[in-house]
Amino acid sequence: MNEILRIENVCKKYPSFSLKNVSFDIKPGQIMGFIGRNGAGKTTTLKCVMNLIHYESGSIYAFDKDMTENELECKQRIGFALSELNYYPNKTIRQLMNVTKRFYKKFDEHKFEEACRLFNLNVDKKIEQLSSGMKVKFSVAIALSHDAELLILDEPTSGLDPVSRDEILDIFNKLVKKKDRAILFSTHITSDLDKCASDITYIHDGEIVYSGTKKGFIDSYMFVKDKTSNKSLLNEYISYKELDGRIEGLISSKKKETFIKNGIEPVEPDLEQIMVYLERSKDNNESFDL
Repeated sequence: MNEILRIENVCKKYPSFSLKNVSFDIKPGQIMGFIGRNGAGKTTTLKCVMNLIHYESGSIYAFDKDMTENELECKQRIGFALSELNYYPNKTIRQLMNVTKRFYKKFDEHKFEEACRLFNLNVDKKIEQLSSGMKVKFSVAIALSHDAELLILDEPTSGLDPVSRDEILDIFNKLVKKKDRAILFSTHITSDLDKCASDITYIHDGEIVYSGTKKGFIDSYMFVKDKTSNKSLLNEYISYKELDGRIEGLISSKKKETFIKNGIEPVEPDLEQIMVYLERSKDNNESFDL
């Protein structure tokens, strides 16, 4: 099996938004961070993968099988959690676990209880009594409890405190250590990607801008802090800000030597800087290349 998940030219049209030929794949051993601003199409893409919404064209394969033709079989091998839970609010965690386990042949109640202990979840608490962070932990605990080979998680660390986020990211790293599983998760918290992601898929306005290694993504760009405020170089930026007599912005790594020749030393950007300035570029209808 070359890919655990392969998405090919998936299109989904809404009156005010469309997924446009979305394509990427994820292989065993990978942790892929799915990034993009709110409304870019991350959750829509994940729902298409899980056949929760109908897409007009394209193909989705999981474990080398067409998801639409082998949905039940494939979903037995996938752990899935959306950022917003719609579980019955008056039911306890234990009651919902007893319902959920009926759907998975390999559901391991012991693993679920272990995950609840790790996340400090009281299984006798009602869903309506849980904080948003605790609801996320419950979703992840369910996903980890049926020996899933692929975890698809929508904002799994949203609303969690730093310690809980770190615990979940450690679990992610351990899960893929044997190279027989993979994780695809969307997030706005770029520091999470720094800690565990091997690959990045970046979506903007329903289109995939980049899908590949995290290193390749970062290496495509450089960050500039120009205290000389050299305005003759403004056209060399992907996008920039003028701040207190200096210019800060993102450039293609191909432009590095141009800035060095002008006495400016670009540095490696972090993921947050890349995402912020790429979005500024797109919002201003400016083009950029990798």
